[in-house]
Parts: sequence; structure tokens; C-alpha cells
Amino acid sequence: MILPRDFTELVASLDRIGFDIGTHRVSVWSGFMVFVVLLGVFLFARLGSRMARWGFRRISQFDPTQQLLGEKLVSIGVWSLAVFVGIDLLGIDLTALAVFSGAFGLAIGFGLQKTFGNLISGIILLMDRSIKPGDVIAVNDGTASTIGQVKKIGIRAVSVTTRDKKEYLIPNEILMTTQVENWSYSSREVRIKVPVVVPASTDIDLADRLMREAAHACARVLDQPPASVWLTDIAGGTLKFEIQIWINDPEDGLGNVRSDVLKKLWALFGEHGIAIPPPQQDVNVKGLPPEWLAKMAGAITIDADKREENDDETGEDDAEDTGKAPGRTG
Repeated sequence: MILPRDFTELVASLDRIGFDIGTHRVSVWSGFMVFVVLLGVFLFARLGSRMARWGFRRISQFDPTQQLLGEKLVSIGVWSLAVFVGIDLLGIDLTALAVFSGAFGLAIGFGLQKTFGNLISGIILLMDRSIKPGDVIAVNDGTASTIGQVKKIGIRAVSVTTRDKKEYLIPNEILMTTQVENWSYSSREVRIKVPVVVPASTDIDLADRLMREAAHACARVLDQPPASVWLTDIAGGTLKFEIQIWINDPEDGLGNVRSDVLKKLWALFGEHGIAIPPPQQDVNVKGLPPEWLAKMAGAITIDADKREENDDETGEDDAEDTGKAPGRTG
């Protein structure tokens, strides 16, 4: 290829501005060529990665996990090819580094151990499909449990978004070495338990019917499997029930489903005259002399009388201030 004379003279002029290091010439022209090659390698790798992503997403036979795995593997191959081509174009002789390759490789191995571990873990996660984009997972780090939906599986970490819009980047290696609950691995159906306490005098059949009605009144509760009501305990003058319901959209939260069911149940209990029992606590006193017990009972009685007197006085004062009789409204 014959270059124009002006271009040749420009290259020679730029090459004269520099210095020599051994047998190598460092000049403005060589620096410009390095910049052009690096830019070309970067653009080639980015374009190849985008084309791989576009191509795999058009293959409808693959599910999203397989598409993502193929995209990551092709991207790694494209970047590797671009780096080797760039090294060849720059004329870098890698054999000159043969003496230092062992020590350099060892240093890279120790320094990038976690990086390569996360890379391999991410590829394994995509291959065995144990965690996929869209899954709802719970990761326990030993102190707390993080529950959220998998948004993206990257080369280094998995992006998990919780219900309060916090996004956690969990390294792939952690998901491979710690216990992970995948709520949507084989089925998206999740069971929720809602505890309910009613007085022991309540009609069990009526309470059972109202609890089932409140459960199925929630739009997110599935009809199949149907909601069930279990009587779990009879103690302290109360009946303890547990409503068990099923949903198939755990990524939308669990607490809001419990809240909707309890709100509807509160209204149904009010319509049918079922009261929620107040909390009770029994105190057993042993080994005290009878006279001490009598003094304690007397003190409790006096305190109760004083409270009633205070309540009466407060009611009369309020009545005088408002011009209404105590205990009457309107």
C-alpha cells in the first residue's frame, strides 16, 4: 500500500519526537498507535458483547438463564480474543516475559483469587440453574437473613432487591458456600401462617368459618391449595388458631398479606360479636405468711378504689367544663 507523501512525512515527524530505550523507540507516533489499538480493542470487545447479547435474546428456545449463560461465555471469549489481537498489533513479545511469568502468574493468582472464584461461581450458578433472575431467595450470613428478588446475575455478584427497594450485591462465591433459601426454585407457591387468639367461649365452627372467609377475601391468596385453619393450643381461657394460606407472588411481600387477612377478620369478628381476649398474666405467690398476703390484697383493693374515685372526679370535672352529664354524649 502506497501512502501519500504528506502522511509519510507526518509519521516521520511524529516519530522523531521521542527517545530510545534499548532497541525500542518511544515517540509521539508510537504512543498514538498504542492509543488507537487500545481504543479499537475496547470498541471491538464492547460491540462483540452487545451483538452476543442481542443474538442470544432472540433465541426463543433458550430460557432467560441459558441466554444469560451463553451471553457471558461469548463475552469472555470476545474480550480474550480482543486482548490477544491487541497484543499482536502492538508487537509485544511475550516470550521476553518468560522468566517472570511464573512469579507474575503466582502473584495474579493470589491477588485475583476471589475475583476468579466469583467468576467461576457465577458460571456454575447459571449452568445448574439453582438461582435464576426473578427468583425470591433468602440468604443467611449468620447474623441476619436477607430476603429479596434476584434482578441480575453478574460476573462478580448477584443483585438482590428487597421489598424496601434496597439492592444488595451478594458475591457469587457466598451463594455457593452458604445456605440459601430459594422460595421459587421448583414452585413459586409459598405458605404463610397467621396466628389468631379468641376467647375459649367462642363457637369454634363460627370462628373457623370466619377465618377462612377472611383468608379468601384477600386477592393474593390462592384458592388452590385452599386456606386451612388449625387449632394449635387451648390455654389460659383462650383458643389459639393458625390460618395457613398460600400465595404465588412472594416477591410482593408477606407482611401485607397477613395485614389484609387480619383487617378483614377484625371486621368479621366485630359483626358476629367475637371479642379479642386481653392479655392475661397469672402470678403465683408461694411461701409467704398469710398476714402478708392479706396486706397485699388490701393494698390492691385500696389502689383500685382510689382509681375509681379519680375516674369519677375526672368525669364530673369534664361534665362541668363541657356542660354535659357524665357518662353521656351528644
